[in-house]
Amino acid sequence: MSNGTNCYHCGEGVLAADKNKYKVYIAPEERDMCCPGCMSVAEMIVGSGLSSYYEHRTDLSPTAKQLVPDELLRLEIYDDNEIQNEFVYQDGEIKEITLTVEGLTCAACAWLIEKSLRNTQGIHFINVNATSNRITIKWIDAQIKLSDILKRISNLGYSASPFQADQHELMYNKQLKSYFRRLGLAGLATMQVMMFAVALYSTWFGDMEEMYRQLFRWVSLIVATPVLLYSAQPFYSNALRNLRTRTLGMDVPVSIALLGAYTASAYATMTGTGEVYFESVSMFTFFLLFGRYLELRARKKTSELSANMAKLIPNMALRVDKDKTEKLIPTKQLEINDHVIVKIGEVIPCDGTIVTGETSVDESMLTGEFLPIPKSVDSGVYTGSLNVEQTITVCVTKTHKHNLISEIIRLQNTAQSSKPQISILADKISRYFVLALLIISAGTYLFWLGHDPDKAFWITLSVLVATCPCALSLATPTALTCATSFLSQRGILIRKEHVLESLTKVDEIAFDKTGTLTKGTFTLTRIKSDSELPENELLRIATSLEQHSTHPIASAFKSNIEKIQFNTTENHIGLGITGTLGDDTYNIGSSTFTKQTSSPSDGKEIVVYLIKNGHLMARFYIQDEMRENVSTTLDYIASIGLDVTLLTGDTENNTNKVIDGLPITNKKTSQSPESKLAYINHRQAQGKLMLMVGDGVNDAPVLSAATVSVAMGEGSDLAKNSADVVLLTTDFIAMKYMLATATKTYKIIKQNLMWALGYNSLILPLAMSGSVPPYIAVIGMSLSSLLVIGNSLRLLK
Repeated sequence: MSNGTNCYHCGEGVLAADKNKYKVYIAPEERDMCCPGCMSVAEMIVGSGLSSYYEHRTDLSPTAKQLVPDELLRLEIYDDNEIQNEFVYQDGEIKEITLTVEGLTCAACAWLIEKSLRNTQGIHFINVNATSNRITIKWIDAQIKLSDILKRISNLGYSASPFQADQHELMYNKQLKSYFRRLGLAGLATMQVMMFAVALYSTWFGDMEEMYRQLFRWVSLIVATPVLLYSAQPFYSNALRNLRTRTLGMDVPVSIALLGAYTASAYATMTGTGEVYFESVSMFTFFLLFGRYLELRARKKTSELSANMAKLIPNMALRVDKDKTEKLIPTKQLEINDHVIVKIGEVIPCDGTIVTGETSVDESMLTGEFLPIPKSVDSGVYTGSLNVEQTITVCVTKTHKHNLISEIIRLQNTAQSSKPQISILADKISRYFVLALLIISAGTYLFWLGHDPDKAFWITLSVLVATCPCALSLATPTALTCATSFLSQRGILIRKEHVLESLTKVDEIAFDKTGTLTKGTFTLTRIKSDSELPENELLRIATSLEQHSTHPIASAFKSNIEKIQFNTTENHIGLGITGTLGDDTYNIGSSTFTKQTSSPSDGKEIVVYLIKNGHLMARFYIQDEMRENVSTTLDYIASIGLDVTLLTGDTENNTNKVIDGLPITNKKTSQSPESKLAYINHRQAQGKLMLMVGDGVNDAPVLSAATVSVAMGEGSDLAKNSADVVLLTTDFIAMKYMLATATKTYKIIKQNLMWALGYNSLILPLAMSGSVPPYIAVIGMSLSSLLVIGNSLRLLK
C-alpha cells in the first residue's frame, strides 16, 4: 500500500513499508525511491555528475527494472527457495553459500570485495579466497536477498555465481585461455619490437639515417599499442576497481608504470625527440602476464580437490518407486527414504543405509584407505564410494545438499575462508606497502629529476615494478589452501579456521581410549557364569540392559534374541546401566560401577559384570582392537616434545591391558565426562594449550572446551559437531600427518614471508639507485611470486 509518496526517479508509488528505506540525495534534498533498483540508478547518475538530468527531463524516468541489464535481472532467480535448495546451506535464520567469482587476480581484489560488503546490512559473514576464486557468504535472508548480494559484487566489476564443480573448472579454463591469448600477443610483439630496438640502439648498423630511425619508432609504436590496449587490459581493470573504491591494489603501480612508459615513448615518437622504450613496455607486459598465467595454473591446482570431490557425485540415480518400477532420475531429485539400486561397479549416488544385499565398498575417496569395506543390511554407505561386489538397494538418509561429500566441501571452504592472525597481518602489510611504494616512487622521481632528468622516469618505473608486493599477498593463502587440500586427501577434515595455526602451539594432547586409541568395535568372546542361569539367559538380560546405552562397549551385546522389558532403566554415562524388574535391581558395567574386583586371569580382555541385587551373576569378556599405527603416532608425538595424556572412563586394570608399552606420560582412569572437562579446564587455566581427541557422546563437552579438538569419523554426531577436526580414516597415522603438516605449513608460511619481505627490502634500494633496468625488475617480481607459489605447492606432496 502506497503512503502517498511517489518515487522521484520513476514516479511509481512508494510502499508504506518502504518509507524512508530507499533515499538518494539529489540537490537540494534527499529524495524518496520506490526500490533498490531505482536507488542504485539514481546514485549512479548523481555519482557521475549528471544530477542536472533530473532538472531538465521532460518525463519521468523508466522504472529501474527497465534500466538494469538483463544479466542482473537473471540473478533474481537465485532468490527462489527451490533453486536455493541445491546450493544454499541454512542454519536457523542464517543462510550460507559458496560462490565462484571471476576476475580475482590477487589478495587485494579479495580485500576489496570483503571491505565493500562486510558492513552491508544482513550480511553476517563474508570471506573471499583469492587462491581458490571462491567467496563464502553467510546472510540473513529477511534482511537482504541473495540476488542483491550478487548484484553488489557485479557492481564492483566481478562476476559471481553459486559454486559448481564443472562451472568452476570452466571458469578457470576460460581465464587460462584468455591469459594465453594475451600472453601470445605480447610475446610476438616483444620479439618484433626487440628487433627494432636492436637496430635503434646497437652500433652494428653504424649511423642510421634519421628517416629510418623515425620509421622504426613508428613501427614499434604500432606493434606495441595492441599489447598495451589488449594484453595489459586485466591490469587496468583491476586498478580501476581499486581506485573507484578508494583502495590501493598491486595493479595500481603496475598500470602507472605501463601507461607512463608507453605515453612517454609515444610522445618521443611524435615529437621526434628523446628515447623510446616500446620494447620495455612489451617485455614488461609479457613477463607480468607470464607470471599471472603460471600463478593462475598453480591456484587452479590448489583448488582442484573440492571440485574433484564434487565430481564424484553421480549425475543420475536408479530409483525404485513404490510400485516397484525403476526410474533413472537426476541425483539432486532424490529425497529421504527413496530407495536406490546400485549395481556392481557403480558409484553410490547418495548417503544412506543398505536395505537389501551384501557387498564391499571402496571408500578411499573419503578415508584414503584403499581396501574395500564389507557392508551388509543396515550398514551405512556414502555418496561417491564405489560398490565393488554385489548389487544393493540403498535407502536415502540425506539429501544431495547434505550428503557427506557436500558437507566436506562446505566445511573445507569454511576452514579456508576465515583467516588466521598471520594471514590478516600479511594482508595489512601488503596494502600499506602499496601506499608506501607510491610515495617512495614519487620521491625517487623527484630526486633523479634534479640529478639526472633523463634517467628519472625509467628508474621510477623500475621501483614501481620491482617492489610490487604480489608475493607478500600470496605467501599465506596459498600455503593454507594447499595444506587443507593435502589433509582432506588423507581423510582429515579441517572444520575450523584456527586449527593449523593452533596445532603448532599445543603443549599437551589428551586422548580418550575406547573408540579413539582402539577401534571401538567390540566382540563378545566368552561368558563366565556365576549363577545357575544358562548363558543364553544371562546374555538376554545383559543385551536387554545394554540396548539403553550409547557406550561403544554396548555394541558387543547386539543380539536377535527377544528382549526383556525392564520397568525402569538408568544410564550412568561411561560407567554402566541400572535396571529394575519387579522387586529386583540389575546393574551391568565396569568393576568400579558394580563394586567387583577384577581377576589377573582376565588377560587383555575387557570384563563387564552383571549384578542382581548386589550379587554377581556373570562376567562378559569383550575384545577391542587397537587402531593401526597407534604406537608409531604416539612415539612421534613424544618425539616432538608434546605431553601425552590418557583420559578414559575405563578402569585402571582394563586400561593398563590396552596401553601397555605405549609412550603415555599421564594416565587418568575411571574419568566421568565432568572430570575430563575439569582436567582440560585446569590445564588450560595453567596456561597450557590442549588438544583433545575423542569419539563418544560423553566426549562432546571436553571437545568443545579444548583449544583444538579432534573427533574420530566413526564417533557420535555430537562429538563430530563439537570438534575442530574430523578423522574420516580409521588409521591413527592421520594424527601424525595432521601435526606434521601443521608444522610444515607454518614453516613454509614463514619462508614465504621472509622471502617476500627480504626480496622487496633488497630490490628497493637497488631499483632506487638505478641499478635495476625495468625488464629485470619485471622478471624479478614474477619470479618472486612464482617462488612463493611453488614453495606452497610442496605441501601437496
